[in-house]
Amino acid sequence: MGRLWKQRPLLVSAFVLACALTLFFGGRLVVQTIYWANPAHHNQQVQGWMTVGYIARSWHVKAPELDALAGLPGPGAKGHPQPLSEIARDRGVALSQVIAEVEAAIAQLKIDALKPKAKP
Repeated sequence: MGRLWKQRPLLVSAFVLACALTLFFGGRLVVQTIYWANPAHHNQQVQGWMTVGYIARSWHVKAPELDALAGLPGPGAKGHPQPLSEIARDRGVALSQVIAEVEAAIAQLKIDALKPKAKP
């Protein structure tokens, strides 16, 4: 390996970087797969620490649709996903009101998902 490093340092560096990135993203994939495979993380009760993305994944709905239907700002509003408690504080309303809006939006999205799609 030492001889190869001396002959082709750029190639060896690129290979090591590619291996490191593969391990990092592969590890993330495994951790997320194990986390979301646990049924305890599905259909969780909505809480103030949750972001819209987390809620959407837990309830198997699309985050942009949940944002739009519940009247929530998207993740780009502040440059990062906001927990519901932060959204409520920014709006100046009670957290329970925002949670109720999110739960109503989830219920509506679930009803819409059950409706048969019209054929073109």
